[in-house]
Amino acid sequence: MENSASENKSPFLTEPIGRLIAKFAIPCVISLLVNSLYNIVDQIFIGWGVGYLGNGATNVVFPITIIALALSLMIGDGGAAYLSLKLGEGDIKSAKRGVGNAITMVTVVSILLLAVFLIFINPILTLFGATETLRPIALEYGTVIGIGLPFMMIPAALNSMIRADGNPKYAMFSMVLGAIINTVFDPIFIFVFHMGVRGAAIATVMGQVASFVVSVVYIFRFKSFRFDVSALRPRYKTCINVLSFGISSFITQIAITIVMALSNNLLAGYGAGSIYGSEIPLTAMGIVMKVNQILISILVGISTGAQPIIGFNYGARNFRRVHKAFDIALVTSEIVAILAFLIFQFAPMSVVSLFGSEEGLYNEFAVMSFRIFLLFCPLTGFQTVAAIYLQAIGKPIKSAILSLSRQIIFFVPAALILPRFLGVVGVLWTGPVADGLAFILALALIIYERKQLKKLAAAA
Repeated sequence: MENSASENKSPFLTEPIGRLIAKFAIPCVISLLVNSLYNIVDQIFIGWGVGYLGNGATNVVFPITIIALALSLMIGDGGAAYLSLKLGEGDIKSAKRGVGNAITMVTVVSILLLAVFLIFINPILTLFGATETLRPIALEYGTVIGIGLPFMMIPAALNSMIRADGNPKYAMFSMVLGAIINTVFDPIFIFVFHMGVRGAAIATVMGQVASFVVSVVYIFRFKSFRFDVSALRPRYKTCINVLSFGISSFITQIAITIVMALSNNLLAGYGAGSIYGSEIPLTAMGIVMKVNQILISILVGISTGAQPIIGFNYGARNFRRVHKAFDIALVTSEIVAILAFLIFQFAPMSVVSLFGSEEGLYNEFAVMSFRIFLLFCPLTGFQTVAAIYLQAIGKPIKSAILSLSRQIIFFVPAALILPRFLGVVGVLWTGPVADGLAFILALALIIYERKQLKKLAAAA
Protein backbone atom coordinates (compact mmCIF):
# COMPACT_ATOMS: atom_id res chain seq x y z
CA MET A 1 0.00 0.00 0.00
CA GLU A 2 1.29 3.50 -0.88
CA ASN A 3 0.69 6.03 1.85
CA SER A 4 0.42 9.77 1.42
CA ALA A 5 2.91 11.61 3.57
CA SER A 6 0.65 14.61 3.73
CA GLU A 7 -2.52 12.68 4.52
CA ASN A 8 -3.14 14.40 7.86
CA LYS A 9 -2.56 17.82 6.29
CA SER A 10 -5.32 17.37 3.75
CA PRO A 11 -7.70 20.36 3.48
CA PHE A 12 -10.54 17.82 3.72
CA LEU A 13 -9.54 17.40 7.36
CA THR A 14 -8.62 20.97 8.25
CA GLU A 15 -10.51 23.59 6.20
CA PRO A 16 -13.92 24.88 7.40
CA ILE A 17 -16.68 22.62 6.07
CA GLY A 18 -18.79 25.42 4.64
CA ARG A 19 -15.89 26.83 2.64
CA LEU A 20 -14.92 23.37 1.39
CA ILE A 21 -18.44 22.56 0.23
CA ALA A 22 -18.67 25.91 -1.56
CA LYS A 23 -15.28 25.28 -3.21
CA PHE A 24 -16.42 21.92 -4.57
CA ALA A 25 -20.18 22.38 -4.93
CA ILE A 26 -20.22 25.64 -6.93
CA PRO A 27 -18.07 24.33 -9.82
CA CYS A 28 -19.92 21.01 -9.62
CA VAL A 29 -23.33 22.71 -9.82
CA ILE A 30 -22.12 24.79 -12.78
CA SER A 31 -20.76 21.69 -14.54
CA LEU A 32 -23.99 19.72 -14.08
CA LEU A 33 -26.12 22.73 -15.01
CA VAL A 34 -24.11 23.14 -18.17
CA ASN A 35 -24.67 19.47 -18.98
CA SER A 36 -28.44 19.94 -18.53
CA LEU A 37 -28.40 23.21 -20.45
CA TYR A 38 -27.13 21.47 -23.59
CA ASN A 39 -30.65 20.14 -24.09
CA ILE A 40 -32.38 23.23 -22.71
CA VAL A 41 -30.52 25.51 -25.14
CA ASP A 42 -31.45 23.18 -28.01
CA GLN A 43 -35.09 23.30 -26.88
CA ILE A 44 -35.18 27.08 -26.72
CA PHE A 45 -33.68 27.64 -30.18
CA ILE A 46 -35.64 24.78 -31.73
CA GLY A 47 -38.85 26.09 -30.13
CA TRP A 48 -38.38 29.46 -31.81
CA GLY A 49 -36.81 28.20 -35.03
CA VAL A 50 -38.72 24.98 -35.74
CA GLY A 51 -41.79 25.00 -33.47
CA TYR A 52 -43.22 22.81 -30.76
CA LEU A 53 -43.09 19.67 -32.95
CA GLY A 54 -39.31 20.10 -33.08
CA ASN A 55 -39.27 20.22 -29.29
CA GLY A 56 -41.50 17.17 -29.15
CA ALA A 57 -39.01 15.27 -31.32
CA THR A 58 -36.04 16.21 -29.13
CA ASN A 59 -38.02 15.12 -26.07
CA VAL A 60 -38.31 11.67 -27.61
CA VAL A 61 -34.51 11.52 -28.11
CA PHE A 62 -33.73 12.97 -24.68
CA PRO A 63 -34.00 9.63 -22.78
CA ILE A 64 -31.00 8.19 -24.68
CA THR A 65 -28.85 11.07 -23.46
CA ILE A 66 -30.06 10.36 -19.92
CA ILE A 67 -29.10 6.68 -20.32
CA ALA A 68 -25.65 7.79 -21.48
CA LEU A 69 -25.34 10.18 -18.54
CA ALA A 70 -26.52 7.45 -16.14
CA LEU A 71 -23.78 5.09 -17.28
CA SER A 72 -21.19 7.89 -17.18
CA LEU A 73 -22.11 8.93 -13.65
CA MET A 74 -22.22 5.34 -12.39
CA ILE A 75 -18.62 4.93 -13.52
CA GLY A 76 -17.45 8.50 -12.86
CA ASP A 77 -19.15 9.07 -9.50
CA GLY A 78 -18.20 5.54 -8.47
CA GLY A 79 -14.59 6.25 -9.37
CA ALA A 80 -14.76 9.58 -7.51
CA ALA A 81 -16.20 7.99 -4.35
CA TYR A 82 -13.61 5.20 -4.51
CA LEU A 83 -10.84 7.77 -5.01
CA SER A 84 -11.98 9.86 -2.02
CA LEU A 85 -12.25 6.88 0.33
CA LYS A 86 -8.86 5.46 -0.70
CA LEU A 87 -7.19 8.85 -0.35
CA GLY A 88 -8.74 9.19 3.11
CA GLU A 89 -7.28 5.78 4.00
CA GLY A 90 -3.91 6.76 2.49
CA ASP A 91 -4.05 3.98 -0.14
CA ILE A 92 -2.75 5.88 -3.18
CA LYS A 93 -2.10 2.79 -5.30
CA SER A 94 -5.72 1.65 -5.09
CA ALA A 95 -6.95 5.21 -5.71
CA LYS A 96 -4.94 5.38 -8.96
CA ARG A 97 -6.14 1.94 -10.05
CA GLY A 98 -9.76 2.96 -9.44
CA VAL A 99 -9.43 6.02 -11.68
CA GLY A 100 -7.71 4.02 -14.43
CA ASN A 101 -10.30 1.25 -14.40
CA ALA A 102 -13.11 3.83 -14.49
CA ILE A 103 -11.59 5.44 -17.60
CA THR A 104 -11.36 2.06 -19.33
CA MET A 105 -14.95 1.15 -18.45
CA VAL A 106 -16.52 4.41 -19.62
CA THR A 107 -14.61 4.28 -22.93
CA VAL A 108 -15.80 0.75 -23.73
CA VAL A 109 -19.37 1.39 -22.58
CA SER A 110 -19.70 4.62 -24.59
CA ILE A 111 -18.67 2.92 -27.83
CA LEU A 112 -21.07 0.02 -27.22
CA LEU A 113 -23.96 2.40 -26.49
CA LEU A 114 -23.27 4.35 -29.69
CA ALA A 115 -23.45 1.14 -31.73
CA VAL A 116 -26.63 -0.13 -30.05
CA PHE A 117 -28.44 3.20 -30.40
CA LEU A 118 -27.63 3.73 -34.09
CA ILE A 119 -28.46 0.13 -35.03
CA PHE A 120 -31.79 0.05 -33.16
CA ILE A 121 -32.72 3.73 -33.36
CA ASN A 122 -36.24 3.18 -34.76
CA PRO A 123 -37.49 0.74 -32.10
CA ILE A 124 -35.76 2.82 -29.41
CA LEU A 125 -37.63 5.95 -30.52
CA THR A 126 -40.87 3.97 -30.48
CA LEU A 127 -40.09 2.84 -26.94
CA PHE A 128 -39.63 6.47 -25.89
CA GLY A 129 -43.01 7.51 -27.24
CA ALA A 130 -42.38 8.76 -30.80
CA THR A 131 -45.56 9.37 -32.77
CA GLU A 132 -45.55 9.07 -36.56
CA THR A 133 -45.65 12.86 -36.77
CA LEU A 134 -42.53 13.25 -34.61
CA ARG A 135 -40.51 10.29 -35.91
CA PRO A 136 -38.83 11.87 -38.99
CA ILE A 137 -37.67 14.89 -36.95
CA ALA A 138 -36.52 12.65 -34.09
CA LEU A 139 -34.48 10.51 -36.50
CA GLU A 140 -32.81 13.59 -37.95
CA TYR A 141 -31.84 14.88 -34.49
CA GLY A 142 -31.13 11.53 -32.84
CA THR A 143 -28.69 10.19 -35.43
CA VAL A 144 -26.27 13.06 -34.87
CA ILE A 145 -26.69 12.94 -31.07
CA GLY A 146 -25.95 9.19 -31.16
CA ILE A 147 -22.66 9.73 -32.99
CA GLY A 148 -21.58 12.13 -30.25
CA LEU A 149 -22.31 9.83 -27.28
CA PRO A 150 -18.66 8.92 -26.47
CA PHE A 151 -17.73 12.62 -26.51
CA MET A 152 -20.51 13.23 -23.98
CA MET A 153 -19.91 10.24 -21.72
CA ILE A 154 -16.12 10.22 -21.28
CA PRO A 155 -15.81 13.83 -20.05
CA ALA A 156 -18.89 13.42 -17.82
CA ALA A 157 -17.21 10.50 -16.05
CA LEU A 158 -13.77 12.12 -15.95
CA ASN A 159 -15.11 15.34 -14.47
CA SER A 160 -16.45 13.54 -11.38
CA MET A 161 -12.97 12.16 -10.69
CA ILE A 162 -11.28 15.49 -11.49
CA ARG A 163 -13.45 17.12 -8.82
CA ALA A 164 -12.56 14.38 -6.31
CA ASP A 165 -8.89 15.01 -7.15
CA GLY A 166 -9.38 18.51 -5.75
CA ASN A 167 -9.70 20.43 -9.02
CA PRO A 168 -13.40 21.33 -9.40
CA LYS A 169 -12.61 24.50 -11.37
CA TYR A 170 -10.92 22.49 -14.14
CA ALA A 171 -13.98 20.21 -14.39
CA MET A 172 -16.21 23.27 -14.56
CA PHE A 173 -14.07 24.82 -17.32
CA SER A 174 -14.38 21.63 -19.38
CA MET A 175 -18.18 21.72 -19.29
CA VAL A 176 -18.56 25.50 -19.65
CA LEU A 177 -16.35 25.54 -22.76
CA GLY A 178 -18.59 22.96 -24.41
CA ALA A 179 -21.75 24.85 -23.47
CA ILE A 180 -20.43 28.10 -24.89
CA ILE A 181 -19.62 26.43 -28.21
CA ASN A 182 -23.09 24.85 -28.30
CA THR A 183 -24.83 28.13 -27.48
CA VAL A 184 -22.88 30.07 -30.12
CA PHE A 185 -23.43 27.60 -32.97
CA ASP A 186 -27.05 26.65 -32.20
CA PRO A 187 -28.57 29.89 -33.55
CA ILE A 188 -26.06 30.01 -36.42
CA PHE A 189 -27.00 26.54 -37.68
CA ILE A 190 -30.74 26.97 -37.04
CA PHE A 191 -31.42 30.58 -38.11
CA VAL A 192 -28.56 31.37 -40.51
CA PHE A 193 -28.02 28.04 -42.29
CA HIS A 194 -31.61 26.81 -41.71
CA MET A 195 -30.42 23.33 -40.66
CA GLY A 196 -33.30 22.82 -38.21
CA VAL A 197 -32.94 20.12 -35.56
CA ARG A 198 -29.90 18.61 -37.31
CA GLY A 199 -28.07 21.91 -36.83
CA ALA A 200 -28.92 21.94 -33.12
CA ALA A 201 -27.58 18.39 -32.78
CA ILE A 202 -24.33 19.25 -34.62
CA ALA A 203 -23.79 22.26 -32.32
CA THR A 204 -24.31 20.01 -29.29
CA VAL A 205 -21.75 17.45 -30.48
CA MET A 206 -19.22 20.19 -31.27
CA GLY A 207 -19.46 21.38 -27.67
CA GLN A 208 -19.11 17.83 -26.36
CA VAL A 209 -15.94 17.26 -28.43
CA ALA A 210 -14.38 20.37 -26.89
CA SER A 211 -15.20 19.14 -23.35
CA PHE A 212 -13.80 15.73 -24.26
CA VAL A 213 -10.44 17.14 -25.33
CA VAL A 214 -10.05 19.29 -22.20
CA SER A 215 -11.01 16.44 -19.86
CA VAL A 216 -8.72 13.85 -21.47
CA VAL A 217 -5.75 16.23 -21.17
CA TYR A 218 -6.17 16.12 -17.36
CA ILE A 219 -5.60 12.35 -17.12
CA PHE A 220 -1.85 12.80 -16.74
CA ARG A 221 -2.23 15.84 -14.48
CA PHE A 222 -3.87 14.23 -11.45
CA LYS A 223 -2.57 15.84 -8.25
CA SER A 224 -3.20 12.88 -5.92
CA PHE A 225 -0.92 10.47 -7.79
CA ARG A 226 1.22 10.10 -10.89
CA PHE A 227 -0.96 8.37 -13.47
CA ASP A 228 0.43 5.65 -15.74
CA VAL A 229 -1.18 3.48 -18.40
CA SER A 230 -0.87 0.33 -16.27
CA ALA A 231 -3.77 1.67 -14.18
CA LEU A 232 -6.02 1.30 -17.23
CA ARG A 233 -5.76 -2.50 -17.14
CA PRO A 234 -9.13 -3.62 -15.75
CA ARG A 235 -9.17 -5.59 -12.50
CA TYR A 236 -12.38 -7.36 -11.60
CA LYS A 237 -12.48 -6.38 -7.92
CA THR A 238 -11.66 -2.73 -8.60
CA CYS A 239 -14.27 -2.47 -11.35
CA ILE A 240 -16.94 -4.01 -9.12
CA ASN A 241 -16.08 -1.62 -6.28
CA VAL A 242 -16.22 1.41 -8.57
CA LEU A 243 -19.57 0.32 -10.07
CA SER A 244 -21.05 -0.45 -6.64
CA PHE A 245 -20.11 3.00 -5.34
CA GLY A 246 -21.70 4.62 -8.39
CA ILE A 247 -24.85 2.50 -8.61
CA SER A 248 -26.97 5.14 -6.85
CA SER A 249 -26.03 7.78 -9.43
CA PHE A 250 -26.85 5.28 -12.19
CA ILE A 251 -30.26 4.46 -10.76
CA THR A 252 -31.09 8.13 -10.22
CA GLN A 253 -30.44 8.88 -13.89
CA ILE A 254 -31.68 5.66 -15.52
CA ALA A 255 -34.90 5.94 -13.55
CA ILE A 256 -35.47 9.30 -15.24
CA THR A 257 -35.34 7.44 -18.56
CA ILE A 258 -37.90 4.90 -17.39
CA VAL A 259 -40.10 7.69 -16.08
CA MET A 260 -39.85 9.58 -19.38
CA ALA A 261 -40.51 6.51 -21.53
CA LEU A 262 -43.54 5.51 -19.44
CA SER A 263 -44.81 9.09 -19.17
CA ASN A 264 -44.39 9.77 -22.89
CA ASN A 265 -46.39 6.71 -23.84
CA LEU A 266 -49.11 7.44 -21.27
CA LEU A 267 -49.29 11.11 -22.24
CA ALA A 268 -49.59 10.24 -25.94
CA GLY A 269 -52.18 7.53 -25.25
CA TYR A 270 -54.41 9.34 -22.75
CA GLY A 271 -53.79 12.69 -24.45
CA ALA A 272 -55.26 11.35 -27.70
CA GLY A 273 -58.57 10.93 -25.90
CA SER A 274 -58.51 14.45 -24.44
CA ILE A 275 -58.92 17.97 -25.78
CA TYR A 276 -55.12 18.33 -25.83
CA GLY A 277 -54.31 15.55 -28.33
CA SER A 278 -51.08 13.49 -28.23
CA GLU A 279 -48.37 15.99 -29.17
CA ILE A 280 -49.23 18.83 -26.72
CA PRO A 281 -48.94 16.73 -23.51
CA LEU A 282 -45.84 14.98 -24.87
CA THR A 283 -44.07 18.26 -25.68
CA ALA A 284 -45.19 20.20 -22.60
CA MET A 285 -44.25 17.45 -20.18
CA GLY A 286 -40.88 17.09 -21.90
CA ILE A 287 -40.15 20.72 -21.08
CA VAL A 288 -41.23 20.19 -17.47
CA MET A 289 -38.89 17.20 -17.20
CA LYS A 290 -35.95 19.16 -18.61
CA VAL A 291 -36.57 22.16 -16.37
CA ASN A 292 -36.84 19.79 -13.43
CA GLN A 293 -33.51 18.32 -14.56
CA ILE A 294 -31.99 21.76 -13.96
CA LEU A 295 -33.25 21.67 -10.36
CA ILE A 296 -31.96 18.11 -9.95
CA SER A 297 -28.60 19.19 -11.37
CA ILE A 298 -28.28 21.92 -8.74
CA LEU A 299 -29.29 19.54 -5.94
CA VAL A 300 -26.97 16.77 -7.15
CA GLY A 301 -24.20 19.35 -7.61
CA ILE A 302 -24.48 20.50 -4.00
CA SER A 303 -24.56 16.91 -2.76
CA THR A 304 -21.73 15.79 -5.04
CA GLY A 305 -19.69 18.78 -3.90
CA ALA A 306 -20.05 17.50 -0.35
CA GLN A 307 -19.37 13.87 -1.35
CA PRO A 308 -15.52 13.89 -1.36
CA ILE A 309 -15.52 15.78 1.96
CA ILE A 310 -17.89 13.26 3.53
CA GLY A 311 -16.08 10.27 1.97
CA PHE A 312 -12.58 11.43 2.94
CA ASN A 313 -13.55 12.23 6.53
CA TYR A 314 -15.51 8.99 6.87
CA GLY A 315 -12.46 7.06 5.65
CA ALA A 316 -10.30 9.04 8.12
CA ARG A 317 -12.89 8.38 10.90
CA ASN A 318 -13.50 12.08 11.50
CA PHE A 319 -17.23 11.66 12.04
CA ARG A 320 -17.93 15.13 13.42
CA ARG A 321 -16.99 16.65 10.05
CA VAL A 322 -19.08 14.03 8.24
CA HIS A 323 -22.09 15.09 10.32
CA LYS A 324 -21.53 18.79 9.66
CA ALA A 325 -20.98 18.38 5.91
CA PHE A 326 -24.30 16.53 5.61
CA ASP A 327 -26.17 19.25 7.51
CA ILE A 328 -24.75 22.11 5.42
CA ALA A 329 -25.48 20.29 2.14
CA LEU A 330 -29.04 19.57 3.28
CA VAL A 331 -29.88 23.13 4.31
CA THR A 332 -28.43 24.55 1.08
CA SER A 333 -30.36 22.04 -1.05
CA GLU A 334 -33.66 22.80 0.68
CA ILE A 335 -33.27 26.54 0.12
CA VAL A 336 -32.77 25.94 -3.61
CA ALA A 337 -35.69 23.50 -3.84
CA ILE A 338 -38.07 25.88 -2.08
CA LEU A 339 -37.12 28.75 -4.40
CA ALA A 340 -37.80 26.47 -7.39
CA PHE A 341 -41.17 25.51 -5.89
CA LEU A 342 -42.18 29.18 -5.69
CA ILE A 343 -41.33 29.71 -9.38
CA PHE A 344 -43.13 26.56 -10.53
CA GLN A 345 -46.28 27.37 -8.55
CA PHE A 346 -46.55 31.14 -8.93
CA ALA A 347 -44.75 31.97 -12.19
CA PRO A 348 -44.80 28.85 -14.43
CA MET A 349 -45.66 30.85 -17.56
CA SER A 350 -42.38 32.73 -17.26
CA VAL A 351 -40.63 29.38 -17.78
CA VAL A 352 -42.98 28.07 -20.48
CA SER A 353 -42.58 31.22 -22.60
CA LEU A 354 -38.82 30.62 -22.92
CA PHE A 355 -39.47 27.66 -25.21
CA GLY A 356 -41.35 29.37 -28.01
CA SER A 357 -44.42 31.44 -28.71
CA GLU A 358 -47.39 29.10 -28.36
CA GLU A 359 -50.88 29.75 -27.01
CA GLY A 360 -54.19 28.22 -25.96
CA LEU A 361 -54.26 24.54 -25.02
CA TYR A 362 -50.47 24.15 -25.14
CA ASN A 363 -49.87 26.89 -22.56
CA GLU A 364 -52.75 25.63 -20.44
CA PHE A 365 -51.35 22.10 -20.22
CA ALA A 366 -47.76 23.28 -19.72
CA VAL A 367 -48.72 25.50 -16.74
CA MET A 368 -50.81 22.72 -15.23
CA SER A 369 -47.89 20.29 -15.65
CA PHE A 370 -45.49 22.52 -13.73
CA ARG A 371 -47.93 23.13 -10.89
CA ILE A 372 -49.01 19.52 -10.40
CA PHE A 373 -46.01 17.38 -11.34
CA LEU A 374 -43.52 19.49 -9.33
CA LEU A 375 -45.84 20.16 -6.39
CA PHE A 376 -43.58 18.38 -3.86
CA CYS A 377 -40.23 19.33 -5.38
CA PRO A 378 -38.94 20.69 -1.99
CA LEU A 379 -38.91 17.07 -0.76
CA THR A 380 -36.53 16.18 -3.60
CA GLY A 381 -33.78 18.21 -1.93
CA PHE A 382 -33.73 15.97 1.14
CA GLN A 383 -33.88 12.77 -0.87
CA THR A 384 -31.01 13.81 -3.18
CA VAL A 385 -28.67 14.71 -0.32
CA ALA A 386 -29.59 11.52 1.51
CA ALA A 387 -28.78 9.32 -1.50
CA ILE A 388 -25.39 10.94 -2.15
CA TYR A 389 -24.55 10.80 1.57
CA LEU A 390 -25.20 7.06 1.71
CA GLN A 391 -23.08 6.60 -1.41
CA ALA A 392 -20.24 8.68 0.08
CA ILE A 393 -20.03 6.63 3.29
CA GLY A 394 -19.85 3.35 1.38
CA LYS A 395 -23.51 2.26 1.67
CA PRO A 396 -24.28 1.80 -2.05
CA ILE A 397 -27.16 -0.66 -1.58
CA LYS A 398 -29.12 1.67 0.68
CA SER A 399 -28.31 4.58 -1.60
CA ALA A 400 -29.53 2.58 -4.60
CA ILE A 401 -32.77 1.59 -2.85
CA LEU A 402 -33.44 5.21 -2.00
CA SER A 403 -32.75 6.38 -5.56
CA LEU A 404 -34.87 3.56 -6.95
CA SER A 405 -37.82 4.29 -4.66
CA ARG A 406 -38.96 7.62 -6.08
CA GLN A 407 -38.47 6.87 -9.76
CA ILE A 408 -39.48 3.23 -9.96
CA ILE A 409 -40.97 1.67 -6.82
CA PHE A 410 -43.45 4.49 -6.19
CA PHE A 411 -43.68 6.26 -9.56
CA VAL A 412 -44.44 3.35 -11.87
CA PRO A 413 -47.47 1.95 -9.94
CA ALA A 414 -48.86 5.49 -9.55
CA ALA A 415 -48.40 6.14 -13.27
CA LEU A 416 -50.23 2.94 -14.18
CA ILE A 417 -53.11 3.52 -11.74
CA LEU A 418 -53.89 7.26 -11.56
CA PRO A 419 -54.52 7.91 -15.30
CA ARG A 420 -57.21 5.21 -15.27
CA PHE A 421 -59.25 7.48 -12.99
CA LEU A 422 -58.00 10.98 -13.89
CA GLY A 423 -57.08 10.60 -17.57
CA VAL A 424 -54.08 12.51 -18.91
CA VAL A 425 -54.00 14.70 -15.75
CA GLY A 426 -53.42 11.53 -13.72
CA VAL A 427 -49.97 11.24 -15.31
CA LEU A 428 -49.10 14.60 -13.75
CA TRP A 429 -50.18 13.53 -10.24
CA THR A 430 -47.70 10.67 -10.21
CA GLY A 431 -44.93 13.22 -9.46
CA PRO A 432 -46.12 14.42 -6.03
CA VAL A 433 -47.29 10.94 -5.01
CA ALA A 434 -43.83 9.45 -5.70
CA ASP A 435 -42.02 12.42 -4.11
CA GLY A 436 -44.02 12.17 -0.90
CA LEU A 437 -43.53 8.44 -0.41
CA ALA A 438 -39.82 8.59 -1.28
CA PHE A 439 -39.29 11.36 1.29
CA ILE A 440 -40.68 9.14 4.05
CA LEU A 441 -38.26 6.35 3.12
CA ALA A 442 -35.30 8.77 2.91
CA LEU A 443 -36.10 10.20 6.33
CA ALA A 444 -36.20 6.74 7.89
CA LEU A 445 -32.85 5.71 6.36
CA ILE A 446 -31.09 8.92 7.40
CA ILE A 447 -32.39 8.75 10.97
CA TYR A 448 -30.99 5.21 11.22
CA GLU A 449 -27.61 6.12 9.69
CA ARG A 450 -27.24 9.18 11.91
CA LYS A 451 -27.67 6.96 14.94
CA GLN A 452 -25.02 4.59 13.60
CA LEU A 453 -22.67 7.51 13.00
CA LYS A 454 -23.06 8.64 16.61
CA LYS A 455 -22.16 5.12 17.77
CA LEU A 456 -19.03 5.10 15.58
CA ALA A 457 -18.05 8.54 16.86
CA ALA A 458 -18.45 7.42 20.46
CA ALA A 459 -16.29 4.36 19.83
CA ALA A 460 -13.56 6.30 17.98
